Amino acid sequence: MLFEALTLQLGYNATLVAIGAMLLGISAGATGTFLFLRKRALVSDAISHATLPGIGLAFIVMVWLGMDGRSLPGLLIGSALSAWIGLLCVQWLTGGTRLSEDSAIGAVLSVFFGAGIVLLTVIQGMSAGRQAGLDSLLLGSTAGMLFSDAVLIAGGGALVLMLTLLLRRPMSLVAFDSDFAAASGLNVQRIDLATMGLVLAVTVVGLKIVGLILIVALLIIPPVTARFWTERTEHVWLIAGALGGASGYIGAAISASAPALPTGPIIVLVAFAFFAVSLLFSPARGVLSSVLRHRQYQRRVHLRQGLLALAQGQPIYEGYTLRLLQREGLARPDGVATGDGQARAAKALLDEKRWEILRGLQAHEATAARYDGLTGLETILTEDQLRDLDTRIAAPREIAP
Repeated sequence: MLFEALTLQLGYNATLVAIGAMLLGISAGATGTFLFLRKRALVSDAISHATLPGIGLAFIVMVWLGMDGRSLPGLLIGSALSAWIGLLCVQWLTGGTRLSEDSAIGAVLSVFFGAGIVLLTVIQGMSAGRQAGLDSLLLGSTAGMLFSDAVLIAGGGALVLMLTLLLRRPMSLVAFDSDFAAASGLNVQRIDLATMGLVLAVTVVGLKIVGLILIVALLIIPPVTARFWTERTEHVWLIAGALGGASGYIGAAISASAPALPTGPIIVLVAFAFFAVSLLFSPARGVLSSVLRHRQYQRRVHLRQGLLALAQGQPIYEGYTLRLLQREGLARPDGVATGDGQARAAKALLDEKRWEILRGLQAHEATAARYDGLTGLETILTEDQLRDLDTRIAAPREIAP
């Protein structure tokens, strides 16, 4: 079943959901990148929770007008208006009062979400609201999704992605250095509002699939995951979009292969699986690579200290150091240096003396700061500089530093 779901062979509706979830994931990952780089991840949480009152009010208004209260376009319009009001409240509280941004977000999040829960309770008491199923929008639900709903979600995700591509350069500049962006002529406030607007659009579009609570994860987890693999902004949002799309597609496929599994939580769990793999195995920032680099550094330190001990005729008490010298063919089991070990030890001692003199020379202060004490000085000094240091070693009293 899973293979059939991944290859889009489980039927028309499952195919639409998978494609819609993929486009939503791509747009969420790419858009969330600029929110993550701007260090405003919590804003997405406020926006998502602020959609709930709009959903309840939209349902009540549509029922009052004699329409189907569960119409997805109407619910999305109501949630978008409510989320935009919540976003404006956060902006006003941050700029017009002494509240910090996180305090403003907490206030708006709790008040709007509380108001939404009250409205849902009122709706449950209505004759038309008992079977509304609006609570499914909290965690997402693709059961009973219509063709028009899937097209709306897919189209909305594609539109948000296109706008993100158009605005990626000014949003990147504002995310990294807002002062420089303002000096360059960009309106930072408008760029921030545009970024928030894109986040709002992703949140609203993703209500049916992921839900207003879990959409935050789809906005933040892919960019955080992508950050493990690259240092370049352009690569971060590309990787984040790809990871978001893969999470949406695979999560929707897994959910379709087992109808009892909810789509939104499965998508988030797939995104977290990508995050966990990146956290452990990414070559630059992963836990495993950090452990390997630390072990390699320890090995170099022990090897360096062992060579200095051999050069100075000192006994080696550390068992790991002696075993390391033996494996490298630099010492015998009794701790006596081999021919190669004697040469390496002499070189290590010479570099140590060179470094001692180098640190006392003001002209080479920057060079001394870059030297780690573990590599050969010839990698950072020229031959003339090395000869000058060797001359100072040979006649330290005759040549003033």
